Amino acid sequence: MLLIRDAQKADLKALGTLAADLNSVNLPNDERALAEIVDRSSRSFTSRVRNPLARSYVFVLEEPRTGRVVGTSMVIAQHGTRDSPCTFLDVSEREHYSSTLDRHFRHKVLSIGYHFDGPTEIGGLVVHPEDRGGEARPGKQLAYVRFLYIAMHRDRFRDKVLAELMPPLLPDGRSLFWESCGKRFTGLDYQEADKKSRQNKEFIQQLFPPGDMYATLFPPRVQRLLGAVAPETQGVKHLLEQVGFRHVDRIDPFDGGPHYEAKLEDVTLVRAYRRLRVAERDLAPRDQEAMRLVGAERSEGKIRFRAVRAQVRVDGDDALLPREAKELLQVGVGDRVHVIPFE
Repeated sequence: MLLIRDAQKADLKALGTLAADLNSVNLPNDERALAEIVDRSSRSFTSRVRNPLARSYVFVLEEPRTGRVVGTSMVIAQHGTRDSPCTFLDVSEREHYSSTLDRHFRHKVLSIGYHFDGPTEIGGLVVHPEDRGGEARPGKQLAYVRFLYIAMHRDRFRDKVLAELMPPLLPDGRSLFWESCGKRFTGLDYQEADKKSRQNKEFIQQLFPPGDMYATLFPPRVQRLLGAVAPETQGVKHLLEQVGFRHVDRIDPFDGGPHYEAKLEDVTLVRAYRRLRVAERDLAPRDQEAMRLVGAERSEGKIRFRAVRAQVRVDGDDALLPREAKELLQVGVGDRVHVIPFE
């Protein structure tokens, strides 16, 4: 049984190893930036960031016996503010017809847009290559725990949830879309632009054209990649679709990756959320019950949030848990636990 918990300063080295594999805006391969992200997460879990919409939460998945971190994910309460808007490219279609030539064309058109009071964003999901797949489903645990936490604290999050999926990149980490578009307007390499955007996206607002960009002008290979999902991200795409997310006609202005979105009320995991009490009796090893993700919170101590994947028997408002699950969650009879399905 693996343990999901809130990230601590001591996890920075392990998170750095995972960031080297993903290197995204949410999980950058940058020691200083990672330290700031973990610090904000720690202050968010303890409510030291006073504005709930300014909070972000980083989760880690560890092997309890060794303390080894095998993966991470995160939730940003609001992606897009007046100071740092959520920037995207709307994708639409324009039709043109010439009666003289009897020629008809449909063109894909990109238009820059902004959210100044944006949605909640889920991101930063990465599992160590050695631990991907398998019966424990670590990636799925890290994906689901974000919805468990959101369900526990609905008032801290927006009514819509956004997921920006990674598109195919070149072997050296560059984006073909950025080479054909963003680089021409900013003069920045992809990695440099990505790094600068973590602090300030003002250069995108000022340097990108305010009008329409016809994707027809991009090389055919680049056109095919617009809104495409990387092979290694296909599993995340399918998982999101299963719980209620749908593709929207927007892409990331840096790499052309697609946006998936859902209303919080439509997310199946959030709808199925239950708040229960720990029953007196343990769930016996021989009992066969539905697999669920179970979370618990503490107001004291360094670690404020814990969650495990375990078989759970729901009896009214009570939850019968295996002894190991109760030990990892550090809960006893009558304590509150929070449950969502893990199908």
